[in-house]
Formats: sequence, structure tokens, C-alpha cells
Amino acid sequence: MKKVICLCCALFIFITNIAYAEVTGPETSAKSVLLMEQSTGKVLFENNADEKLPIASVTKIMTMLLICEALDEGKITMEDMVPVSERAMSMGGSTMFLAAGEELSVYEMLKGIAVASANDGCVAMAEYISGSVEGFVDEMNKKAQELGMQNTNFINTNGLDEDNHYSTARDVALMSRELLRHDRIFEFTTIWTDKMHDGQYDLANTNKLIRFYQGANGLKTGSTSKALCCISATAKRNDMQLIAVVLGAATSNDRFADARTLLDYGFANYAVDKPVESGEEVCTVPVVKGRKENVPVCAKNEFSYLTSKGNKNACETEIILPEEIKAPVTKGQVVGNMVFRADGEEIGEVELVAGEDINKKSFADIIGELFNRLFG
Repeated sequence: MKKVICLCCALFIFITNIAYAEVTGPETSAKSVLLMEQSTGKVLFENNADEKLPIASVTKIMTMLLICEALDEGKITMEDMVPVSERAMSMGGSTMFLAAGEELSVYEMLKGIAVASANDGCVAMAEYISGSVEGFVDEMNKKAQELGMQNTNFINTNGLDEDNHYSTARDVALMSRELLRHDRIFEFTTIWTDKMHDGQYDLANTNKLIRFYQGANGLKTGSTSKALCCISATAKRNDMQLIAVVLGAATSNDRFADARTLLDYGFANYAVDKPVESGEEVCTVPVVKGRKENVPVCAKNEFSYLTSKGNKNACETEIILPEEIKAPVTKGQVVGNMVFRADGEEIGEVELVAGEDINKKSFADIIGELFNRLFG
């Protein structure tokens, strides 16, 4: 009887340990952390992720985002020369050693902000894009609202300590995710060392993970007396891009350790599957009265979903298309959709489009076909 009781107790402890292992995540020391997968926006782990905290130079993620958007919209170019004001030159903290009256290209400014966390560069770019720092900060807060950053308020462009300047780990992840949509930013955030001012000044990336963590590709560090040590660390492996936000770590080493722990946890336990690529041909559909008998059907966009590495259930795909399509057919014309399901639940949908133009048969085409049938 004692053996049975001991066996039951041991089994209970074993099962309890398994359940505990399933619900516990990585151990971190910072005030607030969050781990997000970029393509889906799914949160993989969080701890105190909605506490409003100062975020120091992590603020510059929003500054860089607005710069990238201005570039994409054609408002500015990388070759534009940006004047440096007295206000920009007066910025303390980390700088790129700008002097009032000089001009640097947008390219050099963005490099200084991304690599050296240049407070002066942020002010110069804000004045160049919006006419004033205040106007640019208004745009930062407007963009924050658009992204659903409900617990964020910006007072400046660079993250220097000011009252009422705050964000959260969740909100930082949201703006980090948006910045990562701009591939051009990786040209800057992956720099380890570089030079500026015709080689007069050395730049060293404040994000040490860039050199020492596999797949690291960004994004921004920050530290002040109020914010302590912060980072939004990004890394990509096997098509999975992760965002690890750490706010309020006691030391610089602690923030990097927490970021590594979060990223390791994500890569060890999750994977991104991509059943279809953008523009990939998935099938063909017959065309009625067309100059070609069939039209190729392609996925309008890619689709990816996050899965636990322990989940063996494959994604199921359903293609919904008409039996035939009447000519004429225009390339890019929506002809159906592709539905994805996992564990019996719909997890996404992609439109299917015609892969090429197919004109309707002319009268001459029809006569030609008849002639060929009759006379071979």
C-alpha cells in the first residue's frame, strides 16, 4: 500500500511539474518585458507589459519610422542635405557631433541616429521634415495612435528624460513591428562600426547584440537615470522575425541578458510556416471564349502563421474558385480565395488573382478554329 501511495505521489509531482513547465516562460529581471513575432503580431511572452515607463532612446524607433515614411512618400530623399540648427547642436547625451550651420545628408543623419543614438540628429531631422521639433512630436503621437499605442505619449524626439514622456513594452513592440516593415532600416541597424564626417569620427553600435547574437538585426537601445536600461532587440532566423522589448533593466548587461533570454525562448519554442508566397501560382482555371484555354491563378499576398514547435497539426488549405471564368481576363483580377485552417479553426485568407491577361476570342479567331477543325 505504501508503494502505491508513493507511486501516486511521484506521479502527481511529475504531472504537476509538466503543467508548470508548460505555463512558465523565460525568467527576466527588468521591470517590463514582451516578446512578439513580427509577421503575425502574436505575443509569445509578456510580463508587466502595460506599465507606463520612460523608454529613453528607444523613443528613436518612432523617429526613424517617420523618417522612413517620409522617404517612402517622396517627401525627402537620402541625398537631401539637412541643415543643423543651434537647437540641434545643443542636444546633450549621445550625439553625432553636429555643428550649427553645417549640413549632412539624410543618409548620414539616419545612420547617426540608428547606430550612435544621436540626439542632435533627431532634432535636425525633425526640423527638416516638419519645420519644428514640436510639429514632429505631434506627428509621432499621431502615428502612435494609428498603431494602437494606447499607453504612449511623446514629448521629444530622442527620449531624454522629461515629465509625461512614456510608453510601454507592448507599445514599443507595436512601433518596432511597424519600423521593421521598412527594409531599408536594416542597412543602418545592422552596422557594428562605421565612420562619419569624412572619417573624423568613429561610430559604434550601442546594441551589442548585433555582433554577439545570431540573427540580430536591430533595433534600438536606450538608457537614462529615470528609464534605466532599455532595448527593443530584433533578430531573424529561419524566416521568423522576433521583437524582444526590455524596459527598466538595472544595468546594460541585464538588458542584453533579458533580450537574449526572450529571443532564445522564442526561437526554441516557435516557428513561422509560410504555406504560400506572394505571386506564387497555385493552380489554373479554364477560360470561356478566351484566346487561351486556361489562366494561371496566383496568390495576391503571402500568408504566414505562427506555430508551436511541439504542434504537429499541419495547416489545411482550401482553394475556392469558380469552375470557369469568362474572357476577357485582366492580370491581377480577383478570381477566388485561399482559406487556411489549423486545428479546425480558420486562421487566415488570401485572395487569388489572375496571373496574366487573356483576351476574348475575336470573330476571326472563331473562324480560324472552325477552319482548323474542318481541315486539320
